[in-house]
Amino acid sequence: MAQQNMSEPDINKSTKRKWGLLYGLSAGHAVKHFGQGAVLLLVPEVKAALSLSDFAVGAMFGSQEASAGITNVPAGLLSDMYRRRVPLLLITSMSCVAFGYFLIGISYWYALTLLALIFIGAGTSLWHAPAFSELAVRYPERRGFAMAAHLTGAQIGNTTAPIGIGLLLGGISYAGIEWAGLDWRLVAFLLVIPAIITAFLIFIKFKSPAQDNSIHVDLRSYFSASARLLQNSAVLAQAFLHALRGASHTSIQLFLVIYMSEELEYSEWMIGVHVALLTLAGIVATPVLGSLSDRFGRRIVSTVAMCGITVFTLGFLWADTGLALTINVILLGVFLFSIMPVIVAAAMDATDQGSEGTSVAILFAGGALIGAFAPAVAGAINDRWDFSGVVLFVAFLAGAGALIAFLAPRKRINTLENTA
Repeated sequence: MAQQNMSEPDINKSTKRKWGLLYGLSAGHAVKHFGQGAVLLLVPEVKAALSLSDFAVGAMFGSQEASAGITNVPAGLLSDMYRRRVPLLLITSMSCVAFGYFLIGISYWYALTLLALIFIGAGTSLWHAPAFSELAVRYPERRGFAMAAHLTGAQIGNTTAPIGIGLLLGGISYAGIEWAGLDWRLVAFLLVIPAIITAFLIFIKFKSPAQDNSIHVDLRSYFSASARLLQNSAVLAQAFLHALRGASHTSIQLFLVIYMSEELEYSEWMIGVHVALLTLAGIVATPVLGSLSDRFGRRIVSTVAMCGITVFTLGFLWADTGLALTINVILLGVFLFSIMPVIVAAAMDATDQGSEGTSVAILFAGGALIGAFAPAVAGAINDRWDFSGVVLFVAFLAGAGALIAFLAPRKRINTLENTA
């Protein structure tokens, strides 16, 4: 009895530590997405300061996506082969984001700003493979929920960033309080701070990455597992679905900001509020969709969500200003980012044990590289046919994603085949 009583606090401590890792990684993901989302609010300022075309802006963000895709390849390899080095990968991720914003702050040239976004893309992408694979190993029975909780952190970052940055850029004029706001370059320098603080906290807090002593991943076995994954139709289908979702997300979000700035002449703060609304509903929807996919299957949830993205993207054709636009932004936000944990969980379901990082790398690398062309194409469309053309382009991408979500093969490792 005494032994049992002595072990109970240890069990409670272990449980708290286990779930503490999930919440800690989710918080770090929030900071990462705060930095990733903040750059959107700087776009109108950077575009005006550097006299850029819509195509140039789209190409800049396309380069960011390409950088993110390429970075996933070594990130996946290192996450699987050197799981003890997961904290170092996360620290490097945040350091790249910090350096990218430093470059934005000092840049007066397009090429240097392009390089800055490449660093930000690499940094934000480098987080995915180690974090997602760590969660997949730690929470095998609750993967949908774990991925959703982690991505809820992203939603919080995506929601708070545009409001906070919009306020810093636009200032305050309310109830006798007058503040003109900060220069956009100073705001870029300020964004270095949370990334550096997060890197430091990871260094001092994250000491025990998951270990699986039954599996040794060397270079030969890694490439063997990678070859199997590249022949895995279930994983490749999710990578393509992720590409279409990401291309839709980046394109509509980027040119919605430009549309609100240049056509509707919204203030920085109002633009920030609308970008925040685009992700606010997802804070609730993300864990709900993740849990529903655990219970009812990935296929039905991902198909419905991609159909929702298609419908509410087309909604901008008539909900193009005022309250109607605001409501449509909220409705689109229910699905736009929230579907990601379901896609990731579906890929994890079809992945052999020990290859989780590689699977995430294929998912995000393939998605980013395919989706890297979308912002530039959307920019060219916006130059010629304005925002309505971008809406039709994004709706086509999302509709194709809905079809893939419905038809994609499904596979569940170590269980009966899941076609739900």
